[in-house]
Amino acid sequence: MQVVVFGKQFKDKDLSYVQALFDALHAEGITTYIYTPYLKVIEQKIKFPGPYAAFDDHRGFLVHRIDFVITMGGDGTMLNAVTLVRDSGVPVLGINLGRLGFLASIEKKYIRQSVEKLQRGQYLIEERVMLYLESHPELFGDMPFALNDCTLLKRDTSSMITIHTYLNGDYLNSYWADGLIIATPTGSTGYSLSCGGPIVFPRSGNFVITPVAPHNLNVRPIVISDDSVISFEIEGRGENFICTLDSRFELITAQHQLAVRKNDFPLKLVQLQDITFLNTIREKLGWGEDIRN
Repeated sequence: MQVVVFGKQFKDKDLSYVQALFDALHAEGITTYIYTPYLKVIEQKIKFPGPYAAFDDHRGFLVHRIDFVITMGGDGTMLNAVTLVRDSGVPVLGINLGRLGFLASIEKKYIRQSVEKLQRGQYLIEERVMLYLESHPELFGDMPFALNDCTLLKRDTSSMITIHTYLNGDYLNSYWADGLIIATPTGSTGYSLSCGGPIVFPRSGNFVITPVAPHNLNVRPIVISDDSVISFEIEGRGENFICTLDSRFELITAQHQLAVRKNDFPLKLVQLQDITFLNTIREKLGWGEDIRN
């Protein structure tokens, strides 16, 4: 088995957990590659128990037969890993060194057990739908896709914007708001949820359209089929607006032509057999717990 360890930053408080991962990989005889920027951050702090090699970018998947990508961080790290994995089809396992952890669902105290389960095949692979942004002029280079959401937002403290929205070419609504979120089921527990959107289960076949601070109080989040194409026209007093794909952003103008649809390929997530989406949201949101006493 061959894995790539991916991370974005290192905190001293996480030293023992990062060390535990490399110790567990070595104990299981797993060939280990480390994402080059992350390697530069940790190589003076970790005592590597065995050989390892650097992994530069997504082209490495064409050269090496990688079985899994293991992320060390929070959900933001998982979103960053999407830009490495792209269409390689390599499944991703997220170890949560952050706070909430809907995507990076493996708690750090279970690192060794998780590596053992990977080696023994005690896991399932779950496919997560992603978004694709069609734009003219082009945006986001060769990575116009997102796992969580695409958002259209006003800049800084400028006045609200108007987003004329169309569903499969038919006029849907004009949102007078601070912005608009198009979220996948995976992204429904992120920014969309904080703006009042619903939680959507991963294989439901839906997208969520959630306004950000809408001026019209009768406007509410809606759930649509993920076969839909959502297109936009934006107006506002400012010259520029913000378009985001997960944690990446670019400035846009009213002249940009934008449409969002289902991406051509999904992201594959590793689901250990005793950790399901239902378990995760119940634990993270405290469902079923009586905290009155």
